[in-house]
Amino acid sequence: MARSITIMEAAERLRTAQRVLVIGCSGSGKSTLAQKLGSRLGLPHISMDREIFWLPGWKVRPRSEQLARLQDIVAQERWMLDGTSPGTLSLRLPHTHLVLWLRPPRWVSLYGVISRWFRFRGRSRPEMTDGCPERIDREFLAYIWNFEKTQSPEIEANLATFGPDVPVCVLKSRAENRQLLAMSEQVY
Repeated sequence: MARSITIMEAAERLRTAQRVLVIGCSGSGKSTLAQKLGSRLGLPHISMDREIFWLPGWKVRPRSEQLARLQDIVAQERWMLDGTSPGTLSLRLPHTHLVLWLRPPRWVSLYGVISRWFRFRGRSRPEMTDGCPERIDREFLAYIWNFEKTQSPEIEANLATFGPDVPVCVLKSRAENRQLLAMSEQVY
C-alpha cells in the first residue's frame, strides 16, 4: 500500500491539502465525510456518482464522457472528491494530496446503505444525479458484502502503483470519521 498515516497526521495534512480523495465501500460514509470536510476546508465537494457516472434514470454515462469529465475535474486546483471506482484511480491519484480510505466492517456499510434507502426512498439523495431514486437490490448488497475481498486488493495495487507517495489515512469506523472531523476542526 501507499504511505499510511494516522488520523492526527491526516488532520494536520488537511491544513494544506488542496486535493483530497475520499474512497471506500458504498455506505461507509464517504459522502458525509467529504461534504463536511469540504465545507470546513473550503474545498468544493465533488461526487463521482453525480458528476461522473450516472445520468437520470440510472443510465450509465458513456465511458469516454466519464473519463473526459474526470480529467477536467482532477486538473482543477482544489477539490474534495468522493468516490471509489478503482478503475479510475490511475487518473486521480497523481493529482491527489491526501487519500482518506473508509474501511469500516461490512455491517457498518450495509447499515449505511439500508438507512440511506429508508431516508431517501423514492427520491434522489443530494450527492446523486437527479432522476436516480435511492434503491437496493441483491446485487448491490452482495457488492457491499464482498467489497473487501473483491475491491480492496485492486485499490491497494492502484495506490501502490499510481500514488506511492500519496499519504493514505485508513478510517475503520464512524467514530474514526468523527475523530478526524473533530481533529481537523482543532487544527484550524
